[in-house]
Amino acid sequence: MRKIYVAGHRGMVGGAILRRLEARKAAGEALALVTRTHAELDLTDQSAVRDFMQAERPDVVILAAAKVGGIHANNTYPADFIYENLMIECNVIHQAFAAGVNQLLQLGSSCIYPKEAPQPMREDALLTGTLEPTNEPYAIAKIAGIKLCESYNRQHGVDYRSVMPTNLYGPGDNFHPENSHVLPALIRRFHEAARDGLDEVVIWGTGQPRREFLHVDDMAEASLFVLDLPRAEYEANTQPMLSHINVGSGEDISIAELAALVAKVTGFNGRITQDTSKPDGTMRKLMDVTRLANMGWRARIGLEEGIRETYRWYLAQPEDGLRMK
Repeated sequence: MRKIYVAGHRGMVGGAILRRLEARKAAGEALALVTRTHAELDLTDQSAVRDFMQAERPDVVILAAAKVGGIHANNTYPADFIYENLMIECNVIHQAFAAGVNQLLQLGSSCIYPKEAPQPMREDALLTGTLEPTNEPYAIAKIAGIKLCESYNRQHGVDYRSVMPTNLYGPGDNFHPENSHVLPALIRRFHEAARDGLDEVVIWGTGQPRREFLHVDDMAEASLFVLDLPRAEYEANTQPMLSHINVGSGEDISIAELAALVAKVTGFNGRITQDTSKPDGTMRKLMDVTRLANMGWRARIGLEEGIRETYRWYLAQPEDGLRMK
């Protein structure tokens, strides 16, 4: 039986990974799944993580735990973002190694790439330019996580891998009116406009920037696909110090097109206008997913289908379960 510890199982991505593992277990796969809430185990506490790893001694660790937030949070609490994420990575990765864990998967973020990286962003764009200033501390922490995995692989011969997702959405997302990302924010705004009979919704900027989105269930599937790849196959498609893998849909959409799609799904029939006094941000952020496609995995959930499913989930939640206050 394979014992798998999922760190961050209450988050959107960790929760999706855990659901998929639980489905595998229910189908007869010999799995023992280990989780801990933050109250039960503070991953920034080195001695607590050491004691946990020594007691549980999992066969596999999936590191989906992180301190995350939008631009406002990253700008307001940069010390928290770099400190907590570095501590989580250092403690989990090192203590996993010390407890004899040979297989680990770390989840990162597309913000690791330079602000002016050529589009679509390939894995080899890493460390080739200046990062986006608003989330540089978070990005540096996630880059450090990649290099921790690679360094333990080089020095100790373990099999620690990293996957870098694009913008994720789906059940378990954060729909807070100020702190959420663009897609859940639009879902909430258009839902409320349709509910209240408003005739106009205003979106920030020109609507021209393009973004890529991936359903969290696709991310969970891709994560386990990469985790399960035979080591020889994984190493044949990566390099020792450039071993992370992009995970995305490989397609992007303009914010204006996205707003129209969300309006359609939520039943909003009014006008959509742009507040061009607000900033657009980066004009395009698209991941190059060639490396993962060559290994045999592609996203399967279309954007409209995924938004419809996410909206159904949103409608089924109590308001205090949506982190909306």
